[in-house]
Amino acid sequence: MQKHFPIIIEQDEDNVFIVSCPVLRGCHSYGATLPEAMENIKEAILLCLEDEQPQQIQQNHFLGVRDLEIVLP
Repeated sequence: MQKHFPIIIEQDEDNVFIVSCPVLRGCHSYGATLPEAMENIKEAILLCLEDEQPQQIQQNHFLGVRDLEIVLP
């Protein structure tokens, strides 16, 4: 059975890819390359699903990411 999970991909100052699955609490991974990070988050999702009850998985619909500019005092 296939299921789709939203993920958030970021890259830190050391160029490491950090990936999170917001519908699974605490489900994060990383990799030196994007393909490595993607494989690692797949493994992390499977591990998180072992601990989650199906009703605990949030079913939010992802709308997007925006860049918000704020003038700091």
